[in-house]
Amino acid sequence: MAAAGGPGLTDLPGELLELILCCRGLRAADLGRVACTCRRLREACRAHGPVWREHFRLRWPSLLKYYSQTDSVNWLKEYKARHSAGLEARRIVASFSKRFFSEHVPCDGFSDIETLGCPVHFFEDELMSILNMEERKWLTWKYYAKKILYFLRQQNILKKLKAYLERPEDQQSFLEGAVLIDQYCNPLSDISLTSVQAQVDDITDKVRKVLRTKNPRHPSLAPKAGEVFMVPEVEFQRQVLDAMNCVLYEQLKYKGNERDYYNCLNSYIHQVLIRRTGIPITLSVLYLTIARQLGVRLEPVNFPSHFLLRWCQGAEGSTDIFDYIYIDAFGKGKQLTVKECEYLIGHHVTEEFYGVVTSKEVLQRMVGNLLNLGKRESTDQSYQLLRDSLDLYLAMYPDNVQHLIHQARLYFHLGMWPEKVLDILQHVQLLDPSQHGAVGYLVQHTLEHIERRKEEVGPEVKRHSDEKHKDICFSVGLIMKHKRYNYSCVIYGWDPTCMMGQEWIRNMNVHSLPHGPDQPFYNVLVEDGSCRYAAQENLEYNLEPHEIPHPDIGRYFSEFTGTHYLANVELEIRYPEDLEFVCATVQKIYSTVKE
Repeated sequence: MAAAGGPGLTDLPGELLELILCCRGLRAADLGRVACTCRRLREACRAHGPVWREHFRLRWPSLLKYYSQTDSVNWLKEYKARHSAGLEARRIVASFSKRFFSEHVPCDGFSDIETLGCPVHFFEDELMSILNMEERKWLTWKYYAKKILYFLRQQNILKKLKAYLERPEDQQSFLEGAVLIDQYCNPLSDISLTSVQAQVDDITDKVRKVLRTKNPRHPSLAPKAGEVFMVPEVEFQRQVLDAMNCVLYEQLKYKGNERDYYNCLNSYIHQVLIRRTGIPITLSVLYLTIARQLGVRLEPVNFPSHFLLRWCQGAEGSTDIFDYIYIDAFGKGKQLTVKECEYLIGHHVTEEFYGVVTSKEVLQRMVGNLLNLGKRESTDQSYQLLRDSLDLYLAMYPDNVQHLIHQARLYFHLGMWPEKVLDILQHVQLLDPSQHGAVGYLVQHTLEHIERRKEEVGPEVKRHSDEKHKDICFSVGLIMKHKRYNYSCVIYGWDPTCMMGQEWIRNMNVHSLPHGPDQPFYNVLVEDGSCRYAAQENLEYNLEPHEIPHPDIGRYFSEFTGTHYLANVELEIRYPEDLEFVCATVQKIYSTVKE
């Protein structure tokens, strides 16, 4: 332990010894060996001590937020648990490509994760470390790590939403509900109630400053932070709303998004705060929250086609719709009478539509808006939005027959989770036997799908050297450009001739091409996020290759080299000669370009 005649490591002061043992260059195994040498070093490396805490912090700094400074933590045990969680996470991620390459991850595909023997935040932390690995490599791992993280976070948010809905209504913040919907639809984004609330508080402070210049004695300025106080007089309430309109619409330039009304970002509260624009319901949640923090009680009104707020001018709790002024947060806080509300939407409505609604009904309308947006298009993004909004709706109303059938039809249309489709349909039949027609049709076709899947003999292997593939000019992994539409894409599959049905060939006007359907066709991932099937005569090499920002890129490729993509193991099994072909092609193309 010591040089002859000199002090040893154990002779050093305790603080200096700990400093040396906390060195980043020491590994966990090194600490274990050091602790076995003598009593002094064993004590310095004690499980609850600062040395193991520091090594835990150095390796996984983002995890310290889960521990209190006052807790007595066995850091050695936590280190081992986090290390084991990392190994398990990598094992599961590595297995996903082989298990689910040719299909969507089935509903029971996450069963390994649901029975984890480690804290979920340890598992999530390892998934995040995978996502942060070297930028152009490990694409397949990142693809499945993202899917698993998406699942884990959505499951956690659903639990929070159900707990939120079980609370008494007076404890259900409209802002918190909006954040939960936002988080569920954007589980990989950094969205928290704390950060959203902080931004709302900042706006509220700006309103207070305006109020202070107008009326230094205003009652809403008196309460201390955290105190709940309702401004009693209507005139004082009016001053608050005037100050809010000044800050929100004049200073901060918030406005209703008339130009891009049907953009789903308008429905996410964190995006409303970033972009300062939204639709009536999200702007109303923001407006109502600020007003209540300043002592003005506004209430949500589920008005048809245009969500509103109402402000009582008469006796509190009045049922007379004419005792209220209605506020249009989408229209810069404009205050409306009953008649003006009807002018806003262009027709008369009955009194029931002027009534106040619960937080659950507000969330139902927010989710309904997202559901309608998902129905507007037939893209991967809109299908994901449909899935998410149906999940949210059924979390609130689990026995809604129409939405259950909609969910079953969506899964059936996407060709995913046939066993889950049957479970949903069985539940529908129990809830409403009159749906036997729709249920029977879907059950029959789902069972046929399951049988066809059982008969599948495995992937077809395609080789360039086969005579029937002699006309194939391009290969998997090449970055291409469409001659007609000018989009960049990457090839992830090919056929010697067009393999689509006659209806598709007719709709796409394939017969108008010089070579028609009797030429090679290529499956391509396009930079706009779509997947297309392109004729060989319409594709050419992209002489300025770049990464293709497609969400499914990792499903097929493991790495981007700078000139082309490398197929992952599962894709390479299907196209075993393409790697050699693509390397030779790339070398030929870009050596010619340099010359």
